[in-house]
Amino acid sequence: MTEIRHRAAVLGSPIAHSLSPLIHNTAYKAMGLEDWFYDSHDVDEHSLADFISELDSSWHGLSLTMPLKKAIMPMGEPSNRWAEKLDVANTAVFDWSRGSGMPVIRLYNTDVAGINLALTNVLKHGGRTVPEALAGNGMVIGSGSTAVSAIAALSTMQIQHVTIAARRPEKAHALAPVAQGFGMDVDVIAMRQIVEAVQDMNIVVSTIPAHAADSTAMSLGRLAKGSVPGVLLDVVYDPRPSELIQAWRSLGGKAIGGEEMLLYQAIPQIAYMTGTDFDRLPPNLDATIRTALEEVL
Repeated sequence: MTEIRHRAAVLGSPIAHSLSPLIHNTAYKAMGLEDWFYDSHDVDEHSLADFISELDSSWHGLSLTMPLKKAIMPMGEPSNRWAEKLDVANTAVFDWSRGSGMPVIRLYNTDVAGINLALTNVLKHGGRTVPEALAGNGMVIGSGSTAVSAIAALSTMQIQHVTIAARRPEKAHALAPVAQGFGMDVDVIAMRQIVEAVQDMNIVVSTIPAHAADSTAMSLGRLAKGSVPGVLLDVVYDPRPSELIQAWRSLGGKAIGGEEMLLYQAIPQIAYMTGTDFDRLPPNLDATIRTALEEVL
């Protein structure tokens, strides 16, 4: 058995469902990195600092999921545009070169790219270019850290007006300046208003947990087929497909699950953590990882 010399992991709570270990370990194998290993640890915002303090120089990075994407920010240096602009990171890369016993932590947000690529690919596979597919209206369901990244991703896709839908609209109002900062008009609605609003949307991104949108999915059943012209990305991948995705498809809409976002946000993570230039990653790494995902989903 090969000795493990290089480590990385995904942290969050809950975390048992995570597919990130499968993705990263599949990539390591494709890259010939036999002494690398990636696993998962149940860590919340109260135990994050203690967990990091116990790591040694064999650790190269961490992926952060709920509820740690904001909690990690005071512990490191924003190192790409989106981490700096949004104050939200899903990737921490350790630099032990200073020899102080604690690493410099460089923070990246790869969720924005993951959302963008997942949506762009489904639009292209549908036979439409991105400009042809979009007419300027988007919706983000949720008000957490992933919703912030979703708003940023929509800003890169010619969306001019974004509607934020949340169970607690008062919390969602705090996200309005993010959209306005990207030059988008914004309004905030309650979850019960989604069914009426969604018919005018070109892209919808749901960022809320599994089953949280089930009641919305049920309400979509009263719409006529063809009434949802846009594309849906539901970041949930367990269950697969979600109730929301099933309802969307039954109305004739195009919908994809969170495994696509997960795939495309992980590839730059892998490059950052392993210190590999993007253009030196194995050809078709996305296809290799997708095949591994399909075997377990």
